[in-house]
Amino acid sequence: MKILVLGAGRMGHGAVYEMAHNSPEVSLVTVADADAAKAEAVAETVGSKKVSAVKLDVSDREKTRELMRGHDATISCVNYWFNPELSEIAIETETNFCDLGGNNSVVDRQLALDERARAAGINIIPDCGLAPGMVSVLAMHGANRFDETRGIHIRVGGLPQDPKPPLDYQLVFSVEGLINEYIEKARVIRDGRITEIESMTELETLSFEGFPALEAFQTSGGTSTLPDTFLGRVENLDYKTIRYAGHCEKFKTMIDLGLCSSEEIVVDSVKVKPRKVFGELLQKHLPADEPDYVLVRLEFEGRKNGELKRLRYDIVDKFDETTGLSAMMRTTAFPASIIAQMMARGETAMRGATPQEKAIDAERFIAELDRRNIKIKIIEET
Repeated sequence: MKILVLGAGRMGHGAVYEMAHNSPEVSLVTVADADAAKAEAVAETVGSKKVSAVKLDVSDREKTRELMRGHDATISCVNYWFNPELSEIAIETETNFCDLGGNNSVVDRQLALDERARAAGINIIPDCGLAPGMVSVLAMHGANRFDETRGIHIRVGGLPQDPKPPLDYQLVFSVEGLINEYIEKARVIRDGRITEIESMTELETLSFEGFPALEAFQTSGGTSTLPDTFLGRVENLDYKTIRYAGHCEKFKTMIDLGLCSSEEIVVDSVKVKPRKVFGELLQKHLPADEPDYVLVRLEFEGRKNGELKRLRYDIVDKFDETTGLSAMMRTTAFPASIIAQMMARGETAMRGATPQEKAIDAERFIAELDRRNIKIKIIEET
């Protein structure tokens, strides 16, 4: 099969590496980026004859259409606002399409293409990274182990192995995506109803063996389509981001001061957007690409054979010294690669524009994660 990867950033690099080295059925991986040097650098670093680098600005619809047409599936690792138009091009070229997503309104626009995608005989599956992404399939997998599921609680975080002040955090994906997570409202199911909750609230503590004190708090985007999928099936469903203790209070202070606002202000007769300035400062002062961890926890409660039961899924992934891939690259790009290949092989439960938790066989997906050494520890409690 032939797979196209749009975007040669961290996650594009991870997806290309995965298919070049772990996926023998993939015969060609094309990595495309508006910066030809970045695409070529990924191809050279990955070091496989399967990989071809191309210069492409995805806002050029005609050139994107030409390139997409020659592939069985496309993975979008570019900014989320390109994904609705890229989904339309996928329909026009009859190419399966998935992306790393992260924005609820964009996903809604993509899912509205369901009828057209089915008519084209393809899949469009948004939000296929880590969270939103992999955790959606795991949520369905866990829920299916109960006769009646009452609650699903998802906790995910990317953490530096060597945390540095002031935020004990490093950039592992775009600043725009990080700020969106922290300022937009979180969609959850609470007492059987879908509701929205302010991000950076409902702070809780949690622990993973071998880690210092951790905290988790509400953030946007992580539940993706899960509230709609599980409405009427669970009483409570939520998602929180994991950070080292103290991070939430520090970052929320900056939000409260208006540093994440997109409204222009005038400083020395110059119009500036605080969010843009703040984003630049984060990129300048926060570390990036240092060894990291990804922590994932899903907790379920419900009934099985009439008995109350609890179930927990834990993942602790870490920077891979052998490949040079970060834990965030592995747990974000690898799931997208798995789904792209499942679409290309026709292994989805349905065609059309659909949430992954409905279209992807969870058992097969978890087996593919395991084959790539992303291990899930499952703990059952009565």
